[in-house]
Amino acid sequence: MVPDPATRISVAGEQSVLRWDGRREQIVMRLTVNGDARHAAWIMPVPDRATVTLGDPALFDQPAQAVQPVQPVHRTRYHFWPKNGDWPFDDHDTAAGAPAPAAGVGVVDRRRLGPFDVARLTATDPAALGDWLHTHGFSLPARLKTALQPYVDRHWEYVAVRLAPDTTGTTLHGALDPLHLTFAADSPVYPMRLSRLASTPQSLALYVLAAHRMATRTAIGGLRPSVVFAGRVHPHDGALGRLAAGTPYLTALTQRFPEPARITGDHELVRAAADTPVQQVIYADRLREVAGIPAWLLTVGGALVAAVAVIVVRRRRRPVIPPPPVRPPPPVAPSAPVG
Repeated sequence: MVPDPATRISVAGEQSVLRWDGRREQIVMRLTVNGDARHAAWIMPVPDRATVTLGDPALFDQPAQAVQPVQPVHRTRYHFWPKNGDWPFDDHDTAAGAPAPAAGVGVVDRRRLGPFDVARLTATDPAALGDWLHTHGFSLPARLKTALQPYVDRHWEYVAVRLAPDTTGTTLHGALDPLHLTFAADSPVYPMRLSRLASTPQSLALYVLAAHRMATRTAIGGLRPSVVFAGRVHPHDGALGRLAAGTPYLTALTQRFPEPARITGDHELVRAAADTPVQQVIYADRLREVAGIPAWLLTVGGALVAAVAVIVVRRRRRPVIPPPPVRPPPPVAPSAPVG
């Protein structure tokens, strides 16, 4: 995401629902941003010509309908031995009129969608897209050309988005309106390569709808993706259920990119080995107690009492050995008279 000169913006979170039916892919993406920019540009490479519409916020904003299938289960598990925070290791002190496009760029379409000025572009070299954005008043990092080269080599197209809030003088901050992209795809892919230009750690929440459980082929330079939910979505599950028609299996993945510069490519999604359901379980650890007394204390205390009792009993049962008899000393012979 590229802001106006002398302003800053960063993507604090990226949530996307990806649907793939074997022929076409849909991505509904919502970005959460921080910074002081009033305008910014966002670039999304796509493997084929895309249609772009505004997304349904209900996919992200209605917990009862959209998020409930991927909510974790909360359970309590007990531990026997005390840990930090349990007695006797308590710690009571811890708290928690747009210009013409640049040469070399083909503008397939350009229109306004809510707060977005969306252009669908083609480009024949990495510099072409940079030139197009530059004519629209944005400064671009020089390394963007290098990052775009693999997409140019594969003849991908681009969705360029100019973001501006509805209220004059308002900065871009918080969750933006979602965008819904649809394009042909022989296999599902989630473009991530350009995120390597980010200057702050990135986080991704990716919900994949397909006929079966899905997985990422690699970690592409981030931490290992975590599966927080895998299972079927039902039609009554609101906006998500409607989108899932024909692709009822939902795989919810989360991933962190502490060092975005290490991102090596795009997420390629493949079918998992089995459609094993996954439900995230968050445990609340508690020390096991009996009548308010730690069980370990009762057990250890009981063992000590039993040990003392055994020692006492053994001492009582041990036979008393009488001391040996005292023998009188042998008689001393009289001495012979001297002289």
